[in-house]
Amino acid sequence: MSDQSNAPYVTRPTARVRIPHLRDMKVRGEKWAMLTAYDMYSAAVFEDAGIPVLLVGDSAANNVYGYDSTLAVTVDELVPLVRSVSRVTERALVIADLPFGSYQGSAEQCFHTAVRFMKEGGAHAVKLEGGIEMLAQVEKLVAAGIPVMAHIGFTPQAEHQLGGYRVQGKGDDGDRLVEVAKAFEGAGAFALLIEMVPGEVAGRITEAVSIPTVGIGAGNACDAQVLVWQDMAGLRSGPLPRFVKQYADLRKVLGDAAQAFAADVAEGTFPGPEHTF
Repeated sequence: MSDQSNAPYVTRPTARVRIPHLRDMKVRGEKWAMLTAYDMYSAAVFEDAGIPVLLVGDSAANNVYGYDSTLAVTVDELVPLVRSVSRVTERALVIADLPFGSYQGSAEQCFHTAVRFMKEGGAHAVKLEGGIEMLAQVEKLVAAGIPVMAHIGFTPQAEHQLGGYRVQGKGDDGDRLVEVAKAFEGAGAFALLIEMVPGEVAGRITEAVSIPTVGIGAGNACDAQVLVWQDMAGLRSGPLPRFVKQYADLRKVLGDAAQAFAADVAEGTFPGPEHTF
């Protein structure tokens, strides 16, 4: 039986998940799950379910604020969401996404943005998107003691430059992504998020680096997997990306509950005597 003393979670864990725990899991070949969370209730539910890492993603743009893409969301809009998640969790590692325009300008800009998420939001780490042009930003944050997850492959903040939501790393471009991954590890990133790349390429990256890889639309060879929680739980309607698996139909559950409530009110059966002072 393997030693679980450094596992990121066990039954009713009491210690905060730390980056070394995730590294140890990679060494042991143990996979783990990451979910997005944008509020205290979803964060508490996911932590109780044993999810060791929660990402307060810029995907809040189109899952909380109603924007068409992630480009519009701001630091001021994300910081309160990070704060709500970090306040309610006791064990999960909370990662804050750096939104578009808040870090690309320079390493110094990136540092000041990340500091806001750490100080005002209570984040334990940050995530940023890009390629080798972001190495200076990663090095700056790591030197300041801020853990960084680097996001490679399809990077939604660059969707217009990439020509829309398209798989990255096909053909010879896979070799480039492997080198980008190694460069981020060399710059000090503690993990890599790999989005929408061929599974074979993600597997090569996972083997090439000693830091954990987190896949989304990148096959099952990664060390971990992440999904947007509204996609995973079936709250979102309409077409879903190929890489999404729905584990519940929460939209139907909530809709049925709302209809039942409205019917009770219309019929005068709610509130009943048991709900009345």
